[in-house]
Amino acid sequence: MSGLAPILQGFFTDRLARQKKASPNTVAAYRDTCRLLLSFAQEQTGKAPSRLSLADLDATMIGAFLQYLEDDRGNGSATRNARLAAIHSLFGYAAPRAPEHAAVISQVLAIPPRRRERAIVSYLTPEEAEALLAAPDRETWHGRRDHALLLLAVQTGLRVSELTGLASQDAHLGSGPHVRCHGKGRKDRATPLTSQVVRVLRTWLAELGPAPGGPLFPTQAGSRLSRDAVERLVAKHASAAADSCPSIKQKNVTPHTLRHILSALCACRDSSGERTYRPLPPTQLPPHGCFSTTSGT
Repeated sequence: MSGLAPILQGFFTDRLARQKKASPNTVAAYRDTCRLLLSFAQEQTGKAPSRLSLADLDATMIGAFLQYLEDDRGNGSATRNARLAAIHSLFGYAAPRAPEHAAVISQVLAIPPRRRERAIVSYLTPEEAEALLAAPDRETWHGRRDHALLLLAVQTGLRVSELTGLASQDAHLGSGPHVRCHGKGRKDRATPLTSQVVRVLRTWLAELGPAPGGPLFPTQAGSRLSRDAVERLVAKHASAAADSCPSIKQKNVTPHTLRHILSALCACRDSSGERTYRPLPPTQLPPHGCFSTTSGT
């Protein structure tokens, strides 16, 4: 067994799990990076992963690995930088535990992230959002579920992981209606609901039946929707919405796009006192940084 194996094990069991209490998503991302890196190093050196050492993973090897991600796997700068961040974290953990490899470790830690262009934020106009919400066929069970999910996403700005993680009991529809979720950064959020969302969720919950701990938006088998499933249903309904609102065809509508809708609207009150939303003037639209951190609270 090489000196790399105990460092890898300690990195996951001690640093990530015990010290940092990293989320399952973070652990999975770091695991995938290490798996890809070890497979690449095995191909380059002819050594089995169990025989690799830190000396084999020098700056030249890491640089070639990052280039491989872009050239062979088609990864963009964001993915490349995320993989590099995981490698930096691993080598930072290894530094005090393998001082004999200090030169190799310092060279790897000096590899900079790739600068990248920020994409122009895409969001739906109120007319496009209405077309998307009208697309699901509410005569079917799946259509009613999808309509409730899309409406909640549009009017709260919740992330996909927050939407799929909601349980029926997280929707509080009485006085001061809101949904509670446990989201990114292990933060608990309470997001207020409009009367329109309350009506739709109340009808949907009545159809789901008494299962307070079950997912708010389940599959027909009763399990939680996956991220891929939400992406597919958004794409499907965006395609259908294009029949009545052709401008949607010009946009790449993803679950993340729905979060930007709320950012591009400002809250106001109608004649009955109900909170509604209207578009912000173009000169008052927030910058991309505001869009990317919208929590809907």
